[in-house]
Amino acid sequence: MTTANKLTIFRVVLIPVFLVLAYTGHMRWALAVFVIASLTDMADGYIARHYNQITDFGKFMDPLADKVLVMAAMCYFVEIGRMPGWALATVLLREFAVSGMRLIAVEQGRVIAAARSGKVKTAATMVCLCLMLLIAPPRLEDSAPDLIAQFSTLVILVTTLWSGAEYFWKNRDVFRSA
Repeated sequence: MTTANKLTIFRVVLIPVFLVLAYTGHMRWALAVFVIASLTDMADGYIARHYNQITDFGKFMDPLADKVLVMAAMCYFVEIGRMPGWALATVLLREFAVSGMRLIAVEQGRVIAAARSGKVKTAATMVCLCLMLLIAPPRLEDSAPDLIAQFSTLVILVTTLWSGAEYFWKNRDVFRSA
């Protein structure tokens, strides 16, 4: 198993640790775990490309690990009232739509690589979630929407919609022959 794949698996293992810490009110520790998990995303990608450790497992698992980490944090924020459920639904819809388009492309013998806008979306989302964790209350009942959470949600939505639109525009020919 490559170093890049080990980092991806480590990120997956950190997701339940993050959730336990967040739900038990240990927000500083939850933030630390989320930051470490987010940094493994950058590290495993760099290592895979730089040391020629790109594998089919990594191509599948790395983006899945990113999505699960982000969705876990967003579910937590929806539950405590710091993010509206429709924002999470919008992000989920984009993820399913892009994944579906990629499946159609694979059937046509094409691979749709990650676009720069998708990487910007992931980075912006992780930074915004870190900001929200930084100001999250230690107890669920102390939760109330605030400007940082609202601004972070807006950034997440704008980058999500922008990157989704770019993926579909640049790969619209996938649907012509579907």
